[in-house]
Amino acid sequence: MSDPSSPSPAPSSPASPPRDSSWTHGPRFAFGTLTVLPVRVHRWDRGAARGGMLCAPVAGLVVGVAAAGAGLLLHLLGAAPLLAAVATAAVPAVLTRGLHLDGLADTADGLGSGKPAADALRIMKQSDIGPFGVITLLFVLLAQVAALTQAYAGSWACGALAAVVSAAAARLALTLAARTGVPAARPEGLGAAVAGVVPVPAALAVALAVTLAAGAAGAALGTGTAWRAAAAVLAALGAAELLLRHCTRRFGGVTGDVFGGLAETAATCALLVVSLG
Repeated sequence: MSDPSSPSPAPSSPASPPRDSSWTHGPRFAFGTLTVLPVRVHRWDRGAARGGMLCAPVAGLVVGVAAAGAGLLLHLLGAAPLLAAVATAAVPAVLTRGLHLDGLADTADGLGSGKPAADALRIMKQSDIGPFGVITLLFVLLAQVAALTQAYAGSWACGALAAVVSAAAARLALTLAARTGVPAARPEGLGAAVAGVVPVPAALAVALAVTLAAGAAGAALGTGTAWRAAAAVLAALGAAELLLRHCTRRFGGVTGDVFGGLAETAATCALLVVSLG
């Protein structure tokens, strides 16, 4: 979730009550900011942001199902696992306009620069991608395609499961990164709009629900797959948490680019764990 080039509407104060309690604002915020689906975001206050980040795994589920559908379609057309894996990895990039990948590259450039926080944040806001970003994107995408290839080679159902679980886990990492106590590195941008909006108990409840759902989905392919799918979610969250803490120390908080980096890190880790079976 990279910071948009145009400034976002300023979020309201945490103490400001939402203007209305319509349950649709949370899903609209999630789909409107985390996907390219034609969903209009009507509210940018912290109440809508809280609901949106709690609904983030649902947006991930939709992206994952679309990615799995692309892979399965190619399977029906006689494609090899490698081609199906490439298509599956491409769909989330298309459905996010590459914002998460762009955020990953910018975060890698910021971290790799070794400069103080202010200078590193300035580097991350530049439109070009530096060598650290290019190398990181290369290896992350190679890892995703390799993991999906191995999963599809095991069974097409396992490949589809890997696509769905990884996409949901990627957005779940954003829910946890938006929890109370995690500051924003900048006073503006999408990162600032969602930083600290999710109460910790709510974030943990969503994490538990997604982990159990992943295990239940994997149970259709056997007990071992069920445990592996649940472990993939937990491993993804662990990897994202390590990156989150490092970025918070280096930059003084989170940005939209950091959120994008967290999503891609979690997705890659989940894919690796599911494919190892």
